[in-house]
Amino acid sequence: MSAIARYFNNMGWKVAGYDKTETVLTKKLVAEGIAVHYEDLGPSIPEEFQKDNKTLFIYTPAIPRTLGELCHIQSQNLPLLKRAEVLGMITRNSIALGVAGTHGKTTTSTLLAHILDTSPLKCNAFLGGIATNFNSNFVESKESEFTVIEADEFDRSFLQLTPFASIITSTDADHLDIYGDAKEMVESFQQYAELTNDDGFLIRQINTEIDAPEAITYGINCSADYVGENLKVENGSFFFDLNTPNGKWNKIELGIPGIHNTENAIACIAMCIELEIDEKTIRLALKTFLGVKRRFEYHIRTEDTIYIDDYAHHPTELNALISSVQLMYPGKTITGIFQPHLFTRTRDFFTDFALQLSRLDEVILLPIYPAREEPIQGVTSEALMAEITQKNKQVLSPSEAIEYCNGKKSDIYLSIGAGDIDRIIEPLKSVLQ
Repeated sequence: MSAIARYFNNMGWKVAGYDKTETVLTKKLVAEGIAVHYEDLGPSIPEEFQKDNKTLFIYTPAIPRTLGELCHIQSQNLPLLKRAEVLGMITRNSIALGVAGTHGKTTTSTLLAHILDTSPLKCNAFLGGIATNFNSNFVESKESEFTVIEADEFDRSFLQLTPFASIITSTDADHLDIYGDAKEMVESFQQYAELTNDDGFLIRQINTEIDAPEAITYGINCSADYVGENLKVENGSFFFDLNTPNGKWNKIELGIPGIHNTENAIACIAMCIELEIDEKTIRLALKTFLGVKRRFEYHIRTEDTIYIDDYAHHPTELNALISSVQLMYPGKTITGIFQPHLFTRTRDFFTDFALQLSRLDEVILLPIYPAREEPIQGVTSEALMAEITQKNKQVLSPSEAIEYCNGKKSDIYLSIGAGDIDRIIEPLKSVLQ
């Protein structure tokens, strides 16, 4: 939403909007001239935005359907479009490069945008996170015909897009409150894959359940078209080798660590080779990539203490995060602070969440972040804690978690989740330092 707000603001439109809580991002939007409020105004939206149907109202399905402002706009028949519809309209006349998947799409789309930006092709980009290299989730190039789009599967939003080419990173079950079951969700990804332009191409992680015989495949230690292997850490840097259809690339340096990020990088390499970007440009961009805010983001990295913040909110993402940390820091003790996101997701993957969290040396659970949902009886952080087999576990409020860590010694701390857990980053960093 904020990337679209920035797009229209850069175009000279007057932009205003609502968010649930004030964040670093909303403060930046305000500094850029975009008015943001944090109270549901209902019918009291400022008059200047309700005159003569000259305002386009854009909403994300992630907000509650009962939001007063949304209900008022609908009752007044004011021009109202979903975020994905607007994104589809904006990008329809460009060469759209979509990145879809239940995991990894933000980092992958951001890395793809970074590579293109360092190449002669350049690009525009609408991203789902704040790219550290750009310090924004919106990239603009008036000369480029390419647009990188994070293609969101929530509410089938990505079916509004017209991709020339796409990457599909994963089709693991998620958003079952929307899809009902995993089969329906995979079918939606299949429909998205079939939107690929006849002159374009599809790149998919080899384990994705997509019926696309012509698709280019990738993975790690597998039998795909592009295969990563020999992952290792040397002097704090992350390296891997890559077998491509046209030969082997040895010792590729990646600016951000992680097994999952290696897979994301392989997808981008495959896409960029198809776009005829040269190896030297790709290698340099991979090395200089600084990542995305809240995706394996270091806040403390000293000999005594490591603190990493990550957006992981699905068991598969937790597995990738914990496995990567254990690979990089063998034998170190890991304390994880996890905020479950959505009652439905916690319910649907209850056992899987408990299984992954049990791999930590100590688990601190925050109360479930509800977002748009009402509580579900029996679905609580306390119930999840009871399922975790690790003995060192407790449920704390955010402030209690910070205070607890103030008197605790662990080698590595992780703050994990997609809700408002980012609000503890600075105070936690402060007490750990």
